Amino acid sequence: MECWAPWEPWRSLSVATGCWDRGYTCLSTASSPPIPPGCHSRPSVGRTSSSRLSMEGPASPAPAPGALPYYVAFSQLLGLIVVAMTGAWLGVYRGGIAWESALQFNVHPLCMIIGLVFLQGDALLVYRVFRNEAKRTTKVLHGLLHVFALVIALVGLVAVFDHHRKEGYADLYSLHSWCGILVFALFFVQWLVGFSFFLFPGASFSLRSRYRPQHVFFGAAIFLLSVATALLGLKEALLFRLGTKYSTFEPEGVLANVLGLLLAAFATVVLYILTRADWKRPLQAEEQALSMDFKTLTEGDSPSSQ
Repeated sequence: MECWAPWEPWRSLSVATGCWDRGYTCLSTASSPPIPPGCHSRPSVGRTSSSRLSMEGPASPAPAPGALPYYVAFSQLLGLIVVAMTGAWLGVYRGGIAWESALQFNVHPLCMIIGLVFLQGDALLVYRVFRNEAKRTTKVLHGLLHVFALVIALVGLVAVFDHHRKEGYADLYSLHSWCGILVFALFFVQWLVGFSFFLFPGASFSLRSRYRPQHVFFGAAIFLLSVATALLGLKEALLFRLGTKYSTFEPEGVLANVLGLLLAAFATVVLYILTRADWKRPLQAEEQALSMDFKTLTEGDSPSSQ
């Protein structure tokens, strides 16, 4: 009969009697005496499970996968180039940016690129970049980046509606405008629900676990919709300004086409990083303990069965 050293997370759980109450995991072997009442037995093949690992002290930080930093750096380079090229396009060919003039419209594309493309993409990468930091810290940073993106995008929306009102233009008639309103509404709802579930203390662990897959999926989907909407807006702006000259390879048209390709490349790299299963943030020790606690209380499993 072997009893492993106490595992602290189970000391506070009164899920059974006997060895579990004392925080011990009891293993039976062929040469061991009969198991005393209250001890839970399991095959010896489980000796390398989390119970054994937990007595060895805190796990060392998991190293980042070799290629991950290079892909993250490449994504940031693409994102910064996209933002810089958007500013150059507006400055060289559209007269610059100003709030109280006809240039107010130019605030819209710049804010949308910074907020709903660059910052939103960076917010999605937080859980890949900060792999060994506390989960609470990572969640707060993820939420703050989305707040910054939301505020900047709101400024861009106000700018375009205010410009249309001053100039007497119609609102919300194009496919770009419909997609833009849809993306902004989804982004706001996604942030609101995410804050309620993952940062607000009232949500239960069970509710968070069930909602997390939907949160991850819709986060990536809204990001891709944001990039697609930006591409629609870019083409719409070129057709309004250049008209038939767009087909003659005007310098502004060529620059804007390159900008569109860079937007697509940025989205592709971000999506690739997110979909690599081996690049996901590893569970920290306290997260593993909470997950096992939850499974034991809801499914009746013992930690030795994990």
